[in-house]
Amino acid sequence: MKRLWLKGVRCATGLAAAAAILAPTAAHAQIRQVTSSDHHQAIGFTLGGFFPKGFDSRDERDTILADSDSLLFDLKDFNGLSVGGEWLVGLTDYLEAGVGVGFYQKTVSTVYANFENDNGSEIDQDLKLRIVPMTATVRFLPIGRGGVEPYFGVGIGAFNWRYSEIGEFVDFSDSTIFPGRFIAKGTAVGPVVLGGIRGPIGDALSVGGELRWQKATGDTGGIGEGFLGDKIDIGGWHALVTMHIRF
Repeated sequence: MKRLWLKGVRCATGLAAAAAILAPTAAHAQIRQVTSSDHHQAIGFTLGGFFPKGFDSRDERDTILADSDSLLFDLKDFNGLSVGGEWLVGLTDYLEAGVGVGFYQKTVSTVYANFENDNGSEIDQDLKLRIVPMTATVRFLPIGRGGVEPYFGVGIGAFNWRYSEIGEFVDFSDSTIFPGRFIAKGTAVGPVVLGGIRGPIGDALSVGGELRWQKATGDTGGIGEGFLGDKIDIGGWHALVTMHIRF
């Protein structure tokens, strides 16, 4: 009986030792299974700049293009901060869908090139453009999810915009100078094309860079509403730094 009891104790001790060794290994295996490729959703934040299309590629009826014939400014003056947020959902290892919203606003101060007040002072005005893009996109990840992820995608955007010209203006019919406040706003729909690359920092966070192109034009109302052009071209490029929290 004593021998049987000792044998049982030895067996139980051996099983306990084996369990103690195997338990951390099994737990580690479970932890290892949860990698960045297992996250199928992400909330993202973007920060960068918006760069409107240049004079040579703008819509020929664009009011900013028409203003450039008489006012002193450059399209680069409209380059400005672009911020946004988005929600991404992984559809497969190589495909994901996303929706997002952004914000851009810039005021450009300018003066007439060939006119001035009777006292010699400049005739100045502020041109202000605001765009709130709301987009839906589909992205393709050519090497799949997990690790460093290059991607490109296409989508559609609804661009809520507001454009204003406020200050002093010249009536070219009789060269009189008058104060004015002209505002146009609306929502234009157009395509979005994007591409970028992102990489993981830890398991739940990724950072990267992205280029995004948009194309859309809105209606200003033209001369009847005080604008030299009847369109506002809100196309251009976003250059963005991205950060995503995965879950």
